[in-house]
Amino acid sequence: MSRRGDHGDSGLVSAPRQREVKMRHCRRVMAIGGTLVASALLIQGAVASANPRDSNNPPGDSLQFDVQFSPFNYTDLGQPGPSAADVLVFHDTLLQHGQRVGDEVGTCVLVDPSLSNCTAVVRLDRQGRITYAFVNAPPARKQLAITGGSGAFRSAAGDGVLFERGDGTGTLTLNVTTR
Repeated sequence: MSRRGDHGDSGLVSAPRQREVKMRHCRRVMAIGGTLVASALLIQGAVASANPRDSNNPPGDSLQFDVQFSPFNYTDLGQPGPSAADVLVFHDTLLQHGQRVGDEVGTCVLVDPSLSNCTAVVRLDRQGRITYAFVNAPPARKQLAITGGSGAFRSAAGDGVLFERGDGTGTLTLNVTTR
């Protein structure tokens, strides 16, 4: 028996009751963990491949990437298990025509177990950076807002879509305009 604060006059809980409570907790943790994994896969699929300065992608065009998601890192900062204030960190590879053209790094802060606020930086080899933000929650298609950039993208604005396939890969489309 173990001590619990609100179980009858004695404050003691039977062994079967302890197992029931532990099983409920395990199911909750597994459900939350599944939600986090799905969120991470969605996020990690955000950027994949593009070479924005070739003749096919002049400034102001839509940049298309294939994304290879990396394993994400989860930091439990709030209540035990997925909860508000927990953080996901990711570093994904961006591809175009099967060749690496850059990467993306970012974080998502959980607002609740199934919703997070995410920001990322796309680093395109020898081209510059593009920053974006989005709300991460089901479904697999995420709308994002381009919030800025540097280098060739120093006045970047626009929007985009991140699509997660659910197999550790996805696509990222950035509709970049310059001011």
